[in-house]
Amino acid sequence: MGSDLEVFTEGSGPRVVLVHGSVMGAPMVWGAQAPLAERWTLVEPNRRGFGGSPPADAEEFERDADDIAALIEPGDHLVGYSYGGIVSLLAAAKRADALRSLAVLEPPAFGVARGDPVVEAGLAEYDAMHDRYAGDTEAWARAFAEWVGSPFPLPDPFPPPLLVSARLAYNQRPAEDAVIPLDELRAALFPELVVTGDGPPMLGRVADVFEKELNAERAYVGGVGHMIPLAGGPLNDALEAFWLKASQ
Repeated sequence: MGSDLEVFTEGSGPRVVLVHGSVMGAPMVWGAQAPLAERWTLVEPNRRGFGGSPPADAEEFERDADDIAALIEPGDHLVGYSYGGIVSLLAAAKRADALRSLAVLEPPAFGVARGDPVVEAGLAEYDAMHDRYAGDTEAWARAFAEWVGSPFPLPDPFPPPLLVSARLAYNQRPAEDAVIPLDELRAALFPELVVTGDGPPMLGRVADVFEKELNAERAYVGGVGHMIPLAGGPLNDALEAFWLKASQ
């Protein structure tokens, strides 16, 4: 299998495929995971529309899942962050025979928790923010970053690549539309980990479902809002402990 995505690879050892979320591409998201390259091969694709990958008008989880599934090799560990967590859940179901483990960091897979009052309130809040900044992608991206608890301000003005990826996120196929194949993931032989941080409470409700329905391990990485990869060491330690356990 192959892929036409731009892919950054560093390190040596067992392969780990890291799938970034919205607005920021692979190099910006996964920089704090670089120390893991001493013991692991980090495979960091840019999803369509980001960096040197093929252009796109919007993020689309099913299309991206096909791309990531094509990158997976037997024995890989897969990690997905935010919208990339939805992509990774779908890709994992497609390549369940190949994966060694799956970890998702606050995936906004709200479809698994519809009807939960916290989730419904959060979706209404997000939709209102989306409508409020229609036509002003940069203003929307700044409001979105504040809403998810970003620990740092976005650059002012936006560099052109960041504005492109913000438009992708604004136009994305809604995360709540993703149909997560819980039965297939439940039947898979690989272990699953769901990591939560200090993002909007609705994300924790989604994680609760995965912990229960998939018998997933749970970890908490705080201090950086929803921007869990930026935590560096605490996340790296949790991931590495999970990968080593999965490799036994």
